[in-house]
Amino acid sequence: MIDPEFPFARVLLCVVLAGLLTLLIVRAVRKDRRQYRRFKRFHSTVKRQRMYRKWLIDSAVTFGGASVVLLLLVWQYVPLLLAAIDGYGWVRAFRAGFAASGGVGVAVVVSLMLALVVGGVLGIVLARKVDTVPAIGDIQALLPRNRAELRYGAALSINAGIVEELLFRLAVPALVFGITGSGAVAVAVSLLLFGALHIYQGVAGVIGSTIIGTLLMTLFLATGSILVAIVAHALIDLRSLVLIPVVVNEVHRLPGRADVRRQPAHRAVDPSPPL
Repeated sequence: MIDPEFPFARVLLCVVLAGLLTLLIVRAVRKDRRQYRRFKRFHSTVKRQRMYRKWLIDSAVTFGGASVVLLLLVWQYVPLLLAAIDGYGWVRAFRAGFAASGGVGVAVVVSLMLALVVGGVLGIVLARKVDTVPAIGDIQALLPRNRAELRYGAALSINAGIVEELLFRLAVPALVFGITGSGAVAVAVSLLLFGALHIYQGVAGVIGSTIIGTLLMTLFLATGSILVAIVAHALIDLRSLVLIPVVVNEVHRLPGRADVRRQPAHRAVDPSPPL
């Protein structure tokens, strides 16, 4: 753990940030884009499931491992970051209101999450009545195509909700705050990095992911609970990688076969990219 009072703490944090940026950017630009281009050419569900499994393990190790290591290093900066952000009027007002409301505040957050799910379901049901629905980002190939792939969609969604929120809403902002001393800069850098890592989805995917990341960050700052952001993130991804394939394409009725070329075509119906 790096002590904020240590004379060379900022230097050490800069080294850690440089290493993290190198790892994530090289991974996104070279590995993710190359693997996703290859994934889009797969017809065999065996190959698709193998890639899903690879992505799940890689995400848990890379993002999960990075978040654990970073939080161990910069944990003392987390309360300093939150205290600095509390200095912003709107954050202080939201945080105070949430704390004072007690069970009411929790009920409101739960209601908003349920509204997100219900609204998503209604939108998806309505989408079944049209031929195509525009998607934000190049994400159509990610949607599971049968029952076996659906399990990986659920696992990827839950994993992303946990490891990505710990990393980009908590660990990275604390790290950047330790270097800059600015809560606003810490939040901005984490959001830009989160969006940039979705470059494999194209420019639209980067923009969409940045916007959704901003909403998740706002939710975290307003409630002061990273658990709320984790659940919201998981719900957004479950909507994309489970709900849409089930409701629109009824993939839960299709067993995982070695070759899915004869299965019905799948429509582009996801208005937001999985994160």
